[in-house]
Amino acid sequence: MEFCDECGSMMKTDGDVWVCGNCGHEKLRDSANESHMTSTAAREDSEVVDMSEVDAGEIGPTTTVKCPNCGHDKARYEMKQIRSADESETRFFTCVECDHKWREDDH
Repeated sequence: MEFCDECGSMMKTDGDVWVCGNCGHEKLRDSANESHMTSTAAREDSEVVDMSEVDAGEIGPTTTVKCPNCGHDKARYEMKQIRSADESETRFFTCVECDHKWREDDH
């Protein structure tokens, strides 16, 4: 599994590159790095959900955190368990000002 360096979304493979389905960012695949990854049964692509008419206040809670893109101090957030259960959740943020997306992991 690979995550986008730009927005934190999960990436998919396309030939010899990883491609982010959210922002389109691409990076070359590294076969040595991927040798430890485990593949599961292929899943069908999910449908894109149109959120254009949803009020930002209905999308999720907000917190005070500085956006690395524009410096605004408020972002919506959600937490997801993307690693093993004995490790902390990953926090995903979306700036309420510029819609920049990023993630924060506890290391």
